[in-house]
Amino acid sequence: MPLNHFVTLGRSGLRVSPYCLGTMTFGEDFGWGASPEESFHMLDEYRGRGGNFVDTANIYTAGHSEQIIGDYLKQNKVRRDEIVLSTKFYCNLFPGDPNGGGAGRKALIQQCEASLNRLQSDYIDIYWLHNWDRMAPIEETLRGLDDLVTAGKIRYVGFSDIPAWKTAEAQTIAHFRGWAPIIALQLEYSLLERTSEGELFPMAQAMGMGIMPWSPLKSGFLSGKFRRGGTGQVDTKRTNMVGVPSEADYDIIEAVVEVASELGISPASVALAWVRSQAGVSSTLIGARRLDQLKDNLDSLEVALSAEQIGKLSLVSKPKLNFPAENNDTLAPMLAFSGMTVDGRTVPSLARLSA
Repeated sequence: MPLNHFVTLGRSGLRVSPYCLGTMTFGEDFGWGASPEESFHMLDEYRGRGGNFVDTANIYTAGHSEQIIGDYLKQNKVRRDEIVLSTKFYCNLFPGDPNGGGAGRKALIQQCEASLNRLQSDYIDIYWLHNWDRMAPIEETLRGLDDLVTAGKIRYVGFSDIPAWKTAEAQTIAHFRGWAPIIALQLEYSLLERTSEGELFPMAQAMGMGIMPWSPLKSGFLSGKFRRGGTGQVDTKRTNMVGVPSEADYDIIEAVVEVASELGISPASVALAWVRSQAGVSSTLIGARRLDQLKDNLDSLEVALSAEQIGKLSLVSKPKLNFPAENNDTLAPMLAFSGMTVDGRTVPSLARLSA
């Protein structure tokens, strides 16, 4: 699947590449990112393969990531409308200013204007609420975002890392009031983090939101760098931030490595292909610190796992979900359709007590 085999994002008319270029690594300001020059090379590679979707945030390298993207678009005279450019708000870049971050009207509007200046653009295609502001009424946030849509400053609204119940409340309010709806969710999702399947995935699919997984390699744990019993130093400056895999993680990592060995490809390609195969996933966020890492990740678009391989990986990584997700998936169908086949699913029989 090439990058220019586009997918429609959620219940919208926006078409994006199956892999979105995440730019959290753009800029060396935090001590572990890519230089502006290397970032330009990665943007060249991504666009050269037909990719059209670039994602950033105001907090990424304290605004430098946005600035790098803006410089790239300007210096290369890229036609702005050919790129789907998204960024996020919520994080505060002004210590001591209570309105410098969060999701209140004053905060979100000033954050939008600052991002537009750094991106050197008149508009943002998708503006994401990066985290939940518990102190800001969701109606205020939604109306502020709708006003930005009306003003032409943003085109679409997205949510990132927000609880399912709060997202469902927000989407319902937006629909009833005729405000811009939430078209997509960014959420952590990988073979090592699947708990969003309990509430976020079914909510998104029911309410017309595309799902965009971030950290599909779980901070590099599924990249092939980590192996059980490995004694070599893992070459990543982010290890101090994200730690190392647990013993339970290694069971999943080893299964990924086995499938990768069968196919003669990298473990990262297997992990990315599995995420891409999951129902509800629209476009997966990928990022890299080096051009060669990005090339490897983009190459994984050509990987197609068999149903057996997907099943093997899904089984070994099966998560323990919060109540009532597992009850609704197993016991509830048996109580209603014991032994029957409904919508293509055969429900196991449930022993009944006779009167």
